[in-house]
Amino acid sequence: MDILKKIEQAKLVGRGGACFPVATKWNYVKKAEGNKYIVANGAEGEPGVKKDGYILTHHTKEVINGINLALKFFKAKRVFIFLNHNYTNAESQIKKEIGKLPIEIIYKPQNAGYIAGEESALLSTLEKKRIEPSIRPPFPVESGYKQSPTLINNIETFYNISLVDKNKFSDKRFYTVGGDCYKPGVYCLPDNWSIARILEETNNFPRFKFFIQHGGRASGEVLNSTQLNQKVRGCGAITIYKQDSHDSFNFIKNIINFYAENSCGKCTPCREGSYRLKKMLSGTKMNWPHFLELIDNMEASSFCALGSSLALPVKSYLKNVNPDFNIQL
Repeated sequence: MDILKKIEQAKLVGRGGACFPVATKWNYVKKAEGNKYIVANGAEGEPGVKKDGYILTHHTKEVINGINLALKFFKAKRVFIFLNHNYTNAESQIKKEIGKLPIEIIYKPQNAGYIAGEESALLSTLEKKRIEPSIRPPFPVESGYKQSPTLINNIETFYNISLVDKNKFSDKRFYTVGGDCYKPGVYCLPDNWSIARILEETNNFPRFKFFIQHGGRASGEVLNSTQLNQKVRGCGAITIYKQDSHDSFNFIKNIINFYAENSCGKCTPCREGSYRLKKMLSGTKMNWPHFLELIDNMEASSFCALGSSLALPVKSYLKNVNPDFNIQL
C-alpha cells in the first residue's frame, strides 16, 4: 500500500491550523502537471505556539522521514524546510537526518512578520519577492513555487505522515500550554479531548479565577472558565490568564498591537484598520461603537486571514470575559 492510501485510511488532517484533509491536498498535487516541489512549513509565528520547535528538537528523525516519503511519492525536484529563525538550535539535528537528501533549510526573515507563514506569502519569500499573500486561485497545489505544483504541509503533519507509514499513528496532536500555568510546555494528547481535560491531565487546571485563549495567543478565541468543554482550535495552543492580573484594556491593546505590527500593508482594511484601532486605544476617550465597527469592516473585507481574524479574539473576550466594560456586541 502506498503512503497516500495509508494517509487516506488514517483520515489525517493538517496541523497548521486549518485542519484540511492531507490526502485531499496530496491528491491535488499528484494530479497536477509539471515539476513538483515540497515545503515543510515551520514558520510558526503565532504567539504562544511552540509545538513545531518542540517536534523538530525531539522528533527530528520522524519529521525528515515524513518529508522523504513525500519526496519519493511525488518525485519532487526540490524540498524546502521553512523555519522560524528561533529554531536555529535544531539545525544541526535536522541536517544530520537530511544527509544527502535534496532538502534545503530556509529561515523565515526576522523582519518578515507573522504573515510570512501564510502559504502564498511563504512562496513569495522563497522566490525573494515582496512578502505578502497572493490572490487564490490558483492554489499552491496547482501553481506554487515557480508556478509549479507545490505541496505545503506543517512540520507536525510530516511527523504524523511518518507515524502513518509505520502504522503507529493514533489521532493525537501536540498542544502548547502556557501563560499563568503550573506546568507550561508541549504535550501530545488525543485530538478529541476538551480544553478542560487537557488542563486537568497536564496538572494545569487553575485554582484561581481565570480565562483562556485557545488556538493562538493573538488570533485565538477567548473563553471563560465555564466554557472549556470544547476542543482546542487552530494551532493547538492554550494560554491561561489569571483574571485578577490582566487589565482588560491592555489585553485588547496587546492584540491590536500585534495585528498592526504584522500587517503586510497590502490591503487597506487591514493596514488602515489596525492602525486606526491602535490610535484609538492610545487616546484618552474610547468610542467603542466605532471601534467595533472598524473590526467588523476588517473581518468582512481584509484580503487575507490576518486582518479578518482580529475580530475573533477581541469580540470573544468582550463577550465571554468582559469584566470591566459594558459594551453591546
